[in-house]
Amino acid sequence: MGDERPVFVVGCPRSGTTMLQLMLHAHPRIAIPPETRFLLKAYAERERYGDLADPANRRRLAQWITTGRTAFADLGLDPGAVVEEVVAAGPTLGSALGAVFRAYAARFGKVRWGDKRPAYLNNLDVVRRLFPDAQIVNIVRDGRDCIASIRETPWYDKDICLAVSDWARAMDSSARARRTLPPDSYHELRYEELVAEPEPVLRRLCAFLGEAYDPAMAEPARVAEVAVPSRKSWHRLTREPVTSQRVGSWRERLQPWEIALCEAVAGRHLTGQGYQLSVGIPSVWHGQALRHRLHYPLHDAPRWTLPARRMATGLRERFAAPEALAYEASRAAQVPSR
Repeated sequence: MGDERPVFVVGCPRSGTTMLQLMLHAHPRIAIPPETRFLLKAYAERERYGDLADPANRRRLAQWITTGRTAFADLGLDPGAVVEEVVAAGPTLGSALGAVFRAYAARFGKVRWGDKRPAYLNNLDVVRRLFPDAQIVNIVRDGRDCIASIRETPWYDKDICLAVSDWARAMDSSARARRTLPPDSYHELRYEELVAEPEPVLRRLCAFLGEAYDPAMAEPARVAEVAVPSRKSWHRLTREPVTSQRVGSWRERLQPWEIALCEAVAGRHLTGQGYQLSVGIPSVWHGQALRHRLHYPLHDAPRWTLPARRMATGLRERFAAPEALAYEASRAAQVPSR
């Protein structure tokens, strides 16, 4: 694919993935859309659409992407034109999905495309089956800031234990990616460094991508209007200049017992990522912290069983009939925006 290698932005929720998406979208050659939310579901339900060598099956898939319960409407593309683009694409699931991302890039006159979604970090095997040449960009942030931010969003109403476990799982997946992915396919950066000094961090990112740095990348708010849906109020700060004011704000945004819980159950991950633990916080073994500490293992169980589940999936795929899933360059013309 050369210069057309897809770019996937990943990370724990509220770690700065949207800001990084905008920084990449501000590049004159790269287009990264708002979260599309159809890739993982399409992969999980791929048998539903049958053999995509049949154009009729590609049409059914495309109609689901453009009219089903996805975020396609946020892309600003003509649904009918995209359906035809998918039908004209290569006979694989990766090709069909890639046609949508290529159409989004064409809307802005750009040649490189990709996607952003935190959930991809825990599903990199799927991403790379569909797009073997993908370049993964993972942004890591202090888990306490992530957890404080997650709990303030209007869509999160779960127990704090789940938020802590989600961050720990993201760190597990980050460690696995560092171990298993080639250096030219995986790049990791820190939220704290990015907001403190955007240019040097972005220059290193561009070097990884094989692109020239563009100063517009350090001003992501300039493209927020077209790349972040206005209804997502929790992304309002992306419309403001990059700032480091939120770094370490967990000290004020989390209660002492919440800090104690985070550090008790995720302290190894925090220190492993270079974040310092607190001094003088209450013990986790009394009050509200104790109750959550005792039932944290129940919430965290899926993270501990993930390696076994991943191994089982690998065994099933090894003995299953081979599937042609990988992206092939589209044969179709560019799709106009609506």
